[in-house]
Amino acid sequence: MMNLQSENEIKSSMAYKMSWIALVISVVGVWDCWAADPYLSPSALVIDQDSATLYIAETTARRVAVFDMKSKTVRQHIPLPLEPTGLALSAEKSALYVTAGLDFGQMQMIDTANGKIVGQIEAGHGPMSPVLSKDGTRLYVCSQFENSVAVIDLAGQKQVASIPVKRQPVAAALTPDGTKLFVTNLIPSGFANDHYNAAAVSVIDAENNRLMTHVQLPNGTINVRGICVSPDGKYVYATCVLARYHLPTTQLDRGWINTNALVVIDAASNTFVNTVLLDDVDLGAANPWAVTCVREDGPAGRSYICVTHSGTHELSVIDRAAMHDKLSRIAGGQQVSGVSTVPQQVPNDLSFLTGIRKRIPLTGNGPRALAADGSDVYIAEYFSGSLGIVNVDSQAPGPVVQSVNLGNEPEMTGARKGEMLFNDASLCFQKWQSCATCHPSHGRVDGINWDLLNDGIGNPKQTKSLLYSHRTAPAMISGIRPDAETAVRAGIRYIQFTERPEEEAAAIDAYLKSLEPVASPYLKKAAGGKTYLSASAQRGKALFTMADCAGCHSGRFYTDQKKHAIGLAAGNERGPAFDTPALVEIWRTAPYLYDGRAATIQEMLTKFNPNDMHGATSDLTEEQIRDLAAYVLSL
Repeated sequence: MMNLQSENEIKSSMAYKMSWIALVISVVGVWDCWAADPYLSPSALVIDQDSATLYIAETTARRVAVFDMKSKTVRQHIPLPLEPTGLALSAEKSALYVTAGLDFGQMQMIDTANGKIVGQIEAGHGPMSPVLSKDGTRLYVCSQFENSVAVIDLAGQKQVASIPVKRQPVAAALTPDGTKLFVTNLIPSGFANDHYNAAAVSVIDAENNRLMTHVQLPNGTINVRGICVSPDGKYVYATCVLARYHLPTTQLDRGWINTNALVVIDAASNTFVNTVLLDDVDLGAANPWAVTCVREDGPAGRSYICVTHSGTHELSVIDRAAMHDKLSRIAGGQQVSGVSTVPQQVPNDLSFLTGIRKRIPLTGNGPRALAADGSDVYIAEYFSGSLGIVNVDSQAPGPVVQSVNLGNEPEMTGARKGEMLFNDASLCFQKWQSCATCHPSHGRVDGINWDLLNDGIGNPKQTKSLLYSHRTAPAMISGIRPDAETAVRAGIRYIQFTERPEEEAAAIDAYLKSLEPVASPYLKKAAGGKTYLSASAQRGKALFTMADCAGCHSGRFYTDQKKHAIGLAAGNERGPAFDTPALVEIWRTAPYLYDGRAATIQEMLTKFNPNDMHGATSDLTEEQIRDLAAYVLSL
C-alpha cells in the first residue's frame, strides 16, 4: 500500500523538481505586464468559503484571478505558462489544482498562501475539469481529446490510470460519498446514419478507477457540457442540447431544430430518469453550460438547480423539489401539464417548468462556469471578462444581479467579436440556437447528420468542421456553396431564420479565419515539447502516397478543393460527387463520409471503399491499414 504524504510534503517534493517553472512564470509575468491587456475569458471557478476567496481561471489571459468576495475586487493574479481550463481546491484550501493547455497539457499545483506554482504533472490531451477524490489523494482530469479520464496520484506526482469513456469528456462530478464519478461526453460517438445518435454520461467507479457503465441519453442529445450531483447524492444533473436532427430544418418555432435541456439521472442505479426542457414555448434558452445545486440559508431553505445559458446570457433557477415532484407524479401516471401525460412526453414539453423556474437575465456576455456560496451564485462571463453575481433567495423582493469587471478588456478585434457572435443566440429567431450549437468546441463538429435543404430534401449530411473553411472553397459537403462567406450568410438566413447586419457576418468570417488546428493526440511529444509522428504513422505516410490518397488530398490542407465520386451516394442523395474534405485535424471530426456511416478511419478505408474508389487499399494488410490510419489521424 502506498504511503500517503501530507499536502505540504507533496508541495515540497514537487517544488525542488520543478524549480525551473519559476523562470518560465517570471518570463510570462514580464510579457503580461509589457503586452497590451489580453482578453480575460473567465471560464472556471472554485470557492474557498473559509477565506471568502473565489479563484477564477482566465483562459486567454493565461492566469488565475484571486477574487475577494467581500470587497468584490481582484487582489492578485497568478500567471500561468498555459491556458487554464479547470480548477479544483484541496480540502485544506492550501493547494489549488489547475488543468492547463489546449492540447498536450498539464496539471499545475499552486500554493494558495503565496500564489506560486510548486509543481506540475503531465495530464493528457486537452485536460480540463479536475475533480479531487474524497480522500484528497487523487485528481480526476477529463482528457477530452483522448476520450478518457486521467487519474493523477498527488503523492506519487504521476498519472496512475487512464479510464476510457465515450467521446470528448468535458466535465465530471463526484458523488458525496466519493464512490462514483459521473462524466459528460460532449458529443456522440460511433457512426451517425442510424435512427439513434446521442451522447452519453459515463459512470466511473472512483474507488477502483474503472469504468462502470454509460448512461445512454435520448436520441439527439448533444453538447452535454455541465454536470453536478445533488447534495443528497440521489440525482445527477447534466446540461445538454436536444437536437431534432431527424426533421428537415424548415422552421424554428417551438424548438423544431434544437431545444435546450437538463438531463436527470438516478445516481444509485445509474439510470436515466428524464430530460426536462429549459426553453419556453416561444423563447429558446440556448446553449446551457454549467449546472449546480444551491440551497437557501436555514433549515427550511429551498433547494434550487441553477443553469447558465451561454447563448442567451441568462441564469435559470429551478425549484428542485417541485421539479422532482412533477417527475414523480408523471412517472406514477398523473398528467402534470397540458402536454405531459406520460414520462416519454416530458422531453417535448416546453411548459414543464412553468411556475417552478425563473429565467434571470444577466448583464455580462457569455455566462459559462458557476459556483455557489449559500444563495449567492457567481458566474464566469466569458466574453465580457466579468463576474456575474446573483442572489437566488426566494425571500428577496427580486433577484439582485451584479456584474463585476475583472480587469481591462481591450477593444474587440473583428475575430473576437465574431467569436462572441458565433456563440450568441440573440442573432437567432426566438433565441433557440447559435452557430456554436451545431459547431461546438470552436467551430468543430457535433457528430450529427442534418437535413439542411441546401441541396434538396431527405438527404441529411454530417456537420463539417469550420477549421480552414475559408481557405478551402467550395463549402458544404456537397460543395453547394461557392465559398465559406456565402455559407456563413446562408446559415444566418436559413438556419437561424433571421436577417442580420453585414458587419456581423463579416466578423464571424474573421473569427473562423482565425481558427488554428489543435495538435493531434496521435502524435508523439518529445521532451522539449515538439511533436513527431509515431513509427506506425511514419510507415503510413509512405502508404498515403502509395494508395493514391495524396492524389485528391493534396497541398497544405490535404484537399484539391474538387468534387469526386467515390461510389457511396445512396437513398435520396442527388449527386454522386462530394467535395474533397481537408484532412487537417481529421482525428477530431468522426464519424466519416458524408452521412457519417464510417465510425473510424479504418472503416472508411476498407468497409466503405467500394472498388478502391476512395484510395487503393484493398491489397493492404491489416497492419498497413492501421499504419495508414495512424498517419491520417496525426494530421
